[in-house]
Amino acid sequence: MKKLWYISLLFWGILALLAGGSSVAQAQEKTLILATTTSTQDTGLLDVLIPIFEKKTGYFVKTIAVGSGQAMTMGQKGEADVLLVHSPAAEKKFMEDGFGVSRRLVMHNDYIIVGPSDDPAKIKGLKSAGEAFKKMAEAQALFISRGDNSGTHSKEKDIWKAASAKYEGEKWYQQTGLGMGQTLNVAAEKKGYTLADRGTYLALAKTLKLGILVEGDAVLLNIYHVMEVNPQKWPKVNIAAAKAFADFMVSKETQEIIKTYGVDKYGSPLFFPDAGKKVEDLGK
Repeated sequence: MKKLWYISLLFWGILALLAGGSSVAQAQEKTLILATTTSTQDTGLLDVLIPIFEKKTGYFVKTIAVGSGQAMTMGQKGEADVLLVHSPAAEKKFMEDGFGVSRRLVMHNDYIIVGPSDDPAKIKGLKSAGEAFKKMAEAQALFISRGDNSGTHSKEKDIWKAASAKYEGEKWYQQTGLGMGQTLNVAAEKKGYTLADRGTYLALAKTLKLGILVEGDAVLLNIYHVMEVNPQKWPKVNIAAAKAFADFMVSKETQEIIKTYGVDKYGSPLFFPDAGKKVEDLGK
């Protein structure tokens, strides 16, 4: 009798373990890991979009907001299912190396050069970002860089290169290693210049004592794509959830939300919807 009781207990224990394993697997299937740039988080856009996506699809989104470079590194390691990033050159390499299965245009805004009201480098109103960077270097004016391998940091380095200005290792050039919102706060505190995406700047403008000094240069366009990580390289990638999120980001409903997001609070949208468009037509 005792033996039968033990076998029965063992049987039900195995069933419970199997059921528990099944529930864990189901939870994993319904979880989406999104690696994205800090600007989509700092502007509050994801706070609006993700609850809608979760309600529509039943997926739970785990958001990891880092620089675009770090987000793509996560994708390369199979640590994320889908990426929402803004570093076009690195994105193209990501796709060419087989880490992504699709890359779709979502939206854009632009970069701006912001700085203190006294503008020691006298860059206000310049039409060329490269000229502004050159003048900042010549004046040895404090420049605060994200220094985090993000899309913004990559754009900044491109502008320094185009300006043929020496900046690395200079005392006036400082790196935070932080996201956009935090870097803007450091620049404001130290009364320095920085390169920022317009969306994050507008979201924080009331708390910053930094003005927009240079804008409108074509090189300052800031373009976002959504990319699904390749499950052939990483079988654990939740490709169904990744595709659902990518489809959601380019859907008509989401694009309409992006189109008006920020208008009521800031007087202008923080992003411009671009699904279905060609990159070469943006900003025209």
